[in-house]
Amino acid sequence: MKKYTLLLFLISLLLSCTDTQQEQTIVQKIANANGFENWEDVKELRYTFNVRVNDTLRTSRAWTWQPKTNMVTLTTPDSTVTYNHKTEAAANEKTDQRFINDQYWLLFPFHLAWDEMEWEHTEEATAPISGEQMQRVTVTYPGGAGYTPGDQYEVYFGDDHIIREWVYLSGGSRENPFPATWEDYKDFSGINIAQMHRSKDGSFELFFTDVSVE
Repeated sequence: MKKYTLLLFLISLLLSCTDTQQEQTIVQKIANANGFENWEDVKELRYTFNVRVNDTLRTSRAWTWQPKTNMVTLTTPDSTVTYNHKTEAAANEKTDQRFINDQYWLLFPFHLAWDEMEWEHTEEATAPISGEQMQRVTVTYPGGAGYTPGDQYEVYFGDDHIIREWVYLSGGSRENPFPATWEDYKDFSGINIAQMHRSKDGSFELFFTDVSVE
């Protein structure tokens, strides 16, 4: 009787694990491939957001984010601003807009798990920069949500669920699509971060330096 009970338990456990794997959506797989399960352990995240256009550094701003307390500090050559992202965003709207933009580039795979949005999965699609065949997820944000409502992203990734390229469509419009690479990945305490994003011709580079995760 004990052996029979144990067998039923093992079968139930196996079926439960199988169901969990089947229920995991493609966007959850992308988030997990970048270490989403480790995010709850992060106490502090530091990074510098940089934009270079035609070999000229146009933007460089350093961030310190403590996600457990929601405290954010922005440091630029001109000033330092510290505020609470959850309770003081409205009073620091310009800074908060920058914070959302910059950490969105840094942690977009996690936003696939965090955010409310619609998505559609295509198993075979041609990536816009490399021309390679990859999987694609098209992400659409609802109108009226956030600082840039209605934005859309076409996300290209391999069988490892790591993003390689994307196309940003402001407001969902295809008039001025903005494709960029996702490359130079590095593991920071279990958080996988793409440190470089380039346009097809290389004239635009958005990259992160001084990244640290505690």
